[in-house]
Amino acid sequence: MSTRRKFLQTSVLSSAAVLTGKQILADTIALPKPVVNTPIVISTWDFGKTANIAAWEILAQKGRAVDAVEAGVRIPEADPTNHTIGYGGYPDRDGYVTLDACIMDEFYNCGSVMALQHITHAISVARLVMEKTPHIVLAGDGALQFALANGFKKENLLTPESEKAWKEWMKKAKYEPEMNIENRLYDKDKDPMPGGPDNHDTIGMLAMDAKGNLGGACTTSGMAFKMHGRVGDSPIIGAGLYVDNEIGGATSSGVGEEVIRIVGSHLVVELMRQGLKPEAACKEAVQRIIKRNPEKSKKIQVGFVALNKKGEYGAYALQKGFTISVRSNKEESVYASKSVY
Repeated sequence: MSTRRKFLQTSVLSSAAVLTGKQILADTIALPKPVVNTPIVISTWDFGKTANIAAWEILAQKGRAVDAVEAGVRIPEADPTNHTIGYGGYPDRDGYVTLDACIMDEFYNCGSVMALQHITHAISVARLVMEKTPHIVLAGDGALQFALANGFKKENLLTPESEKAWKEWMKKAKYEPEMNIENRLYDKDKDPMPGGPDNHDTIGMLAMDAKGNLGGACTTSGMAFKMHGRVGDSPIIGAGLYVDNEIGGATSSGVGEEVIRIVGSHLVVELMRQGLKPEAACKEAVQRIIKRNPEKSKKIQVGFVALNKKGEYGAYALQKGFTISVRSNKEESVYASKSVY
């Protein structure tokens, strides 16, 4: 999508600059040195900038980080033009839109929903699982029943645009989960395949509030045209998201199977516990994926984002094109992540 092929950097610390998608690929822009001990929110991808606005409204009022991340990711969940999250997400190969989400607060409390249908705000259902049940995960029909019992309304999440893309895909039914590699030849209108650059842009969000407490959220509709019932890393605590209030938090976006294999977000947090800065910890997690399967790693995208207790943040990805959005008292910016390839 056009908004995902643009790189926008706006900061009160530097002059504004607009770069094209090709420039993102050509230039790696180093993340700035962050301001320590101020409220901050970071999220995956350039569309995270809009999500960060909602999160920042809460952080600016000295609200909790967990409240901020829930409010933030609800924005793309409700955006019908975003085909990888919530309402308007691409369906599975059987035509069902199924959502995955998880959330974690500063007390190690966490909640998750998997393969949830008919509810736009999967993140808010996950929050209720965390707060109103003795469980961490609810899945499928059970998650839907729980949502309906708690006042959520059943909706049709399959928009005409997503349904059209699914029907086009069905003509070939070719499944190639090679994600977000921006230099691939791809025509969204003619070839809406899972390998397209606008597919699998999970939003993961991390925040630190005025009290120095952390929270995180992650939500997605998963891989386009996936097998019915497939669940990626996004709703799995430790894989797609992990928050340790003593150390920091991490989240991911990309091919979830590869993140699950290394329990990626937990790994990043543990690497920060050992003294690595956020960017270095994310880079090491990416290297673990490469070490496991060097050839496959060249054909897929995985990116990690991390935030530590000092307010320092960083990211690293397999491929160029991965971006992160940042909002604090000092900046409102989108940055290109460094990458291996």
